[in-house]
Amino acid sequence: MSNAKPKKIVSAPAPVFAALGDQTRLKLVSRLSDGRPRSIAQLTDGSGLTRQAVTKHLRVLEHAGLVRSRRIGRESRFEFTPRPVEDARAFLDRVSAQWDEAIASLKAFVEKD
Repeated sequence: MSNAKPKKIVSAPAPVFAALGDQTRLKLVSRLSDGRPRSIAQLTDGSGLTRQAVTKHLRVLEHAGLVRSRRIGRESRFEFTPRPVEDARAFLDRVSAQWDEAIASLKAFVEKD
């Protein structure tokens, strides 16, 4: 029996995908993606959610690196950070290319004379 610890597979885009897997958080990201920082009060307005609920969702987005907050006076302003989405997209592009290669290999194998 080996005492070696199993390797932990860490996927950098996983927190981004998890955070964006919620419709409320997608809406918050969409609102923030225009580049204008907004307060919790502004993000809550018209959402049908409480400030506490919006804050909870913003913390998940912040943990995934999708938003950052800055203190301005007595309130926090949240803004979208596009880098994690760009990294997730690059990850999906790599996975897509791998699948394309695998399918092309399978096709070539099946169509062999």
